[in-house]
Amino acid sequence: MAAPILRGVRELLKHANFAPVPRRHRHKKKWAATEPKFPASQLALKNFDMTYSVQFGDLWPSIRVSLLSEQKYGALVNNFAAWDHVSAKLEQLSARDFVSDAISCWELEPESGHSATLSPDCSPNLRCFTFARGDVSCFPSARLGSLGVMDYYLMDAASLLPVLALGLQPGDIVLDLCAAPGGKTLALLQTGCCRNLAANDLSTARTSRLQKVLHSYVPQDIREGNRVRVTSWDGRKWGELEGDTYDRVLVDVPCTTDRHSLHEEENNIFQRSRKKERQMLPMLQVQLLAAGLLATKPGGHVVYSTCSLSHLQNEYVVQGTIELLANQYSIKVQVEDLSHFRKLFMDTFCFFPSCQVGELVIPNLMANFGPMYFCKMRRLT
Repeated sequence: MAAPILRGVRELLKHANFAPVPRRHRHKKKWAATEPKFPASQLALKNFDMTYSVQFGDLWPSIRVSLLSEQKYGALVNNFAAWDHVSAKLEQLSARDFVSDAISCWELEPESGHSATLSPDCSPNLRCFTFARGDVSCFPSARLGSLGVMDYYLMDAASLLPVLALGLQPGDIVLDLCAAPGGKTLALLQTGCCRNLAANDLSTARTSRLQKVLHSYVPQDIREGNRVRVTSWDGRKWGELEGDTYDRVLVDVPCTTDRHSLHEEENNIFQRSRKKERQMLPMLQVQLLAAGLLATKPGGHVVYSTCSLSHLQNEYVVQGTIELLANQYSIKVQVEDLSHFRKLFMDTFCFFPSCQVGELVIPNLMANFGPMYFCKMRRLT
C-alpha cells in the first residue's frame, strides 16, 4: 500500500513547489547568530501567500485578511442539558439556530425543486446558534447548567458541517477516527443516533482533552456505558483492526490548520523543525482516509474533513484515496453530491464555488468561519 501512496504524494508535492533541489545546487546553509529567525506564524503566511494566491486568484486577498482577523464562533447546544432553556437564553442574545433556520427554509421553499417531505439528509437534533452576518458579537463562556453538565460548546460553526453531512440515522455504529480535541465527537453524540461511538486519536495528550470535554458535557451513564469508547490507536491501521464494521465514519485528519498556524506559535506545524512532517501530511491523510473507508461497511458513509484551504490536502487526497482503493483492494467508492449544502447554509457561511469534489467554507469578513473542507463518500463494495 505504501509504494503507490508514495508515488502519488510525490507527484502532488511537485505541484506545490516542494520539488527537490537539483544536487548540483545544494549547499548546507550556515545560520549566522545574527540572522533573523522568523516565527512559525510568519512562515505560514509566507507559504500561504505563495500557494493560495495561485489557487484562489482574486479571492485570496479577501480570504487572507479574514484569516488574520478575529474568528467567529457558534454555540452548540448541549442536548444533555436543559436544551430548551439554553436555546431561549441564546435567542435573547439575538443569536439564531442556523441549522433549524436552514432546514425550515428548505422545507418551505416551493420553487427549489425538492419535495417538502424530504429532509436534506442532515444528521438530526443538532442546534447551533450563531450571530448574523456582519455581527461580531461574542458568546459568553459556557456555564455549568442545572443538570450538572455544561450548557453549550463554543466552536467554529463550520466544524459542525462535516457532522451534519454524515447524515446519521438512529442505531448507527459510528467511528470518529481523529477525534480530539472533541467538538465533532460531542456533536456526534448530540444527534442521539449512535448505538456505539468509537472516538480515537493517536495522541494520548489529545485524548485526555477529549475525555475532559466528554466529562464536562456528557452524563456519566453514557460516558461509562457501552455507547462511547475512547482509544489512542494508530488510525492508519483501523482498516486492519476493525474492517467492514461501521455505518458512518468521520475522518477529520491532521492538517496545516491554517487559521491556527497564523495566530499561534505553540504546536505550529510551520516550525522549521516540522518541515518534513508538514510535507508528508498528504500521505498521512491518504492513509487515514483509506483506513476509514476500509473500516466502513459496504453501503456505509464516510466524511473526510480538514480545516485547511489546500487542495493538496483536500480534493487531491479524496481523489487519490478513491483511486488507491480501486486499484489495491478492488473497492469502489462514490463521492456524494453536497452542492445542496451550499444552498442550504449560504446565509451563514461563504462557500468556495469551484471545488472539484466536496465543499469548502472560506473565511469572509462578514461570515468569518472556517476554513473547513468536507467531502462525503459512500463505499459501494
